[in-house]
Order: sequence, then C-alpha cells, then structure tokens
Amino acid sequence: MKSYRYTALLILFLSIMASALVVAADNSAVTVENAYARAVPPTARNSGAYMLIRNDSDQTRKAVSAKSNVSQVTELHNHINDNGVMRMRHVDAIEIPAHGSVELKPGGYHVMLINLNQPLKPGDPVHIDLTLDDGTVLPIDLEARRIGMGMGMMKGKCGGSMRCKCGSGMGGKCGSGMNGKCGTAK
Repeated sequence: MKSYRYTALLILFLSIMASALVVAADNSAVTVENAYARAVPPTARNSGAYMLIRNDSDQTRKAVSAKSNVSQVTELHNHINDNGVMRMRHVDAIEIPAHGSVELKPGGYHVMLINLNQPLKPGDPVHIDLTLDDGTVLPIDLEARRIGMGMGMMKGKCGGSMRCKCGSGMGGKCGSGMNGKCGTAK
C-alpha cells in the first residue's frame, strides 16, 4: 500500500515539475526589442516609453501593468481619435498575440511615465518592470531618446483638421519650441 502512495506522490511531483518547466519555457518566449523612452523638456512632468514586444509562445499573453524607477506612476496607455481630437487613455492590458508581436509607439500603445522624478534627458537610463497576465515580470533597461515632441500623426498646423493642442503636457503653447506646428520639433 505504501508503494502505491510513493508512486502516486512521485507521479504528482513529476507532473508539477513538468508543468513548471513548460511555464518557464513559455515565459522566456516573450521578449522586448528596441525599447526607448522619450527625452522631455525641463518643464515636462510626463513621458512615454516605446518598444516592440514579441511573443513566440503558443498562447496569447497580455501586459497588465508596468512600474518604473523614473516616475511616481507608470501606466499602460493608448491613443484614440475622439471626433478628430487625439486623446490618451489608460488601458487595463495590452494583448500580445501568440507567435506575434505588438508595437508600443508614439500615437498608439505605450507605457506612460507620469510625474517624472526628474526630466528625462537623452541618454538617461530608464528601468521598467512589465508584468504579464501570468505574473511574469519582464525587466527592461532602456535609454531616453530625443524624438519629435508632438505626436507624429498630427502633421497640420494647430487648429487644423486634427484640432490638436500644442504644448499640452509639454510645457509650452503653439509656436513655443514647435515652430507653430503640431508634431514637429525645431
């Protein structure tokens, strides 16, 4: 009778270990490439981080939260077009399709760095912990880069068809360091 119990316990133990190995292998299949954060002017309180997240596993994964060493609050965000006005919205998760990828980029999904501890200058190091739906934490080390200060999809002058607001969240008004156009830096 004891022999059956030991055999049953051994089978249970081995199946648990095999499941753990499958989960560990699956988690390493989610990787991050080309990550960077936006360098911001000295008066800016917020920034964004962008990257390509690849999922080589057989299961769809979701990024469900983020935490960073450079901001007091870190959230997952997306941009939406609300009757011609681009607005940022907090999202609960960003889906990463099985055997696919999702690009976090200006004007789309991104990691929002809110209430920066100090403005991000080009070359500043940034650390982000991205948490997946299964509890896995992906540590991401990246640098701040100077990129266009507006949103790239807003090519027209302020008040144009996109009715964008230059300077909102960037410490200035139209023409202040933006040559009077949304989406273009000096």
